[in-house]
Amino acid sequence: MHDLIRDIALCTAAAWLLGLVAQLARQPIILAYLAAGFLLGPSVLSWVTDEESIGTISELGLIFLLFMIGLEIDLKKIISAGKSITVTAAVQILGGFAIGIAFFRMLGFHLGNGQWDALYLGAAAALSSTVIIVKVLYDKRELDTLPGRVTLGVLVLQDLFAILFLAVQPNLNNMQVSVVLMSLVRVGVLVLTTLLVSKYILPPLFHKVARLPELVLVGAIGWCFLVGEFAERLHLSREMGALVAGVALSTFPYALDVTAKVTSLRDFFVTLFFVGLGMKIQKPSLAIVASALVFGAFAVVSRVTTTFLTLHRLRQGLRASLLPAINLAQVSEFSLVLLELGASDKFKHVGQDAKDITSLAFVILAAVSTFGMARSDSLVRWAIPWLKRMGFADLDTVTTSGSPTGHAHGARIVFLGFFRTASSLLDELERNAPDLFQQVAVVDFNPVVHAELKARGVPVIYGDISQRDTLLHAGIAEAEVLVCTVPDSLLKGITNEKLVRSLREVNPTARIIAPAEVLELAPRLIAAGASYVCLGRLLEAQDLVEALKAEDEGLLEDKRERLQARLVKRREVLP
Repeated sequence: MHDLIRDIALCTAAAWLLGLVAQLARQPIILAYLAAGFLLGPSVLSWVTDEESIGTISELGLIFLLFMIGLEIDLKKIISAGKSITVTAAVQILGGFAIGIAFFRMLGFHLGNGQWDALYLGAAAALSSTVIIVKVLYDKRELDTLPGRVTLGVLVLQDLFAILFLAVQPNLNNMQVSVVLMSLVRVGVLVLTTLLVSKYILPPLFHKVARLPELVLVGAIGWCFLVGEFAERLHLSREMGALVAGVALSTFPYALDVTAKVTSLRDFFVTLFFVGLGMKIQKPSLAIVASALVFGAFAVVSRVTTTFLTLHRLRQGLRASLLPAINLAQVSEFSLVLLELGASDKFKHVGQDAKDITSLAFVILAAVSTFGMARSDSLVRWAIPWLKRMGFADLDTVTTSGSPTGHAHGARIVFLGFFRTASSLLDELERNAPDLFQQVAVVDFNPVVHAELKARGVPVIYGDISQRDTLLHAGIAEAEVLVCTVPDSLLKGITNEKLVRSLREVNPTARIIAPAEVLELAPRLIAAGASYVCLGRLLEAQDLVEALKAEDEGLLEDKRERLQARLVKRREVLP
């Protein structure tokens, strides 16, 4: 016991120190945890060598990791996923899985007779890292963009695939139809029971202790281990039970409160899991390094093949098809979980080499994909001309009539970029200034916006406003009013100041209206050639002042009702 406490202390300290290094190097913190375990383990310093300690640390961390993954799975998003997301996810997951099995089998990995290395490697290569992707997209403010939403939708459905894999996993050595069906029945019993308990029994219990944070925390932990033991009794696994326990809790009213309470504990045990996993990594031979590089290359190529080609086939345009493929091009932490379970004494489905290859590929792709995602816009701009030469058509090739697009059709007013502000502006013009509405055209590269505007009869030019060629071919030189509608924080490849300068060069006489998020930007935009600068924060502040005055006069409810009446009437492209 004392050795276990000492080992946990060493793991925590090493993870913290290397975590600081990872933060300074702007690398995923999971890499630091794996490196800490590798250094502490038998392969390097041998400070932690007790296999029982390593196994206990890893299992505890794994149970909490799967519990938290379950808490963050949104069943509503899975149910409400749009066609493009559902089709893309199905092709990416199932296609990548099937291609992966064939690829790794061709490389000589085992498939059958109790050895399932090719199967596990195929599954591992089909999954992407939620932790890395969400962090990078959040930092880039791209979670709410179309490529961001497609990426997150695919990630959610990847989690569902992982759950199904865990359900079948115990019976891989006995894949008879009756046995698999019985396994699925057990999973059904587990899921149905936990969902019913979480819906009808847990809410009143948690309601009684909602004001006592320590009891909420203890209740959540107890629920996790209780369902884990129930799954073990059903001949599944504690890890499967922990995942289902998290999913069940995510559906009831106190999910956010439970998540907040468990997060700090989660972080501690997840750290232990990845450190424990790192301790099991052996010093890689040249063969393991080469295999990991092949694995990583396959993962990237398979993402492009399954994700890009599917989205392009669904007419999402080259940019919106490429970005999700770039975002998804890494290995998931869930892949490490699957390999860890497969190599455990309980299953013994895979060998040590398969684990080491996956772990090293995870490290390599985590570093490379973080760099690639950070520069995804420039990568896409570089790739699009080459793809067009290869015969891949973009959305700028046809209009609703089937004729070539790329011109504003004599529109007097041109919106450059189209996001929520532009959506609200267009709706206001349609209802309150129909004459001006008829004079509007839009330049943007969002395929959803493209289709919706066409359906409403608004001329739309598919193109990237950061490219000078787009401005020239779109007929900007003929417009009288140019409205920049996207703030700097959301623009890609350009700033509004640079955009205004480009517009002024292309069209010296147009009136240019541009937004500014920072007060000091307004005079710079005017110096660059803007005729007017819109400061949205001032308009929002004015509305807040009116709301405070209404509250002071006891009229806030009236103001709210007027707002609700306005919202009901709105018919916006982007809600």
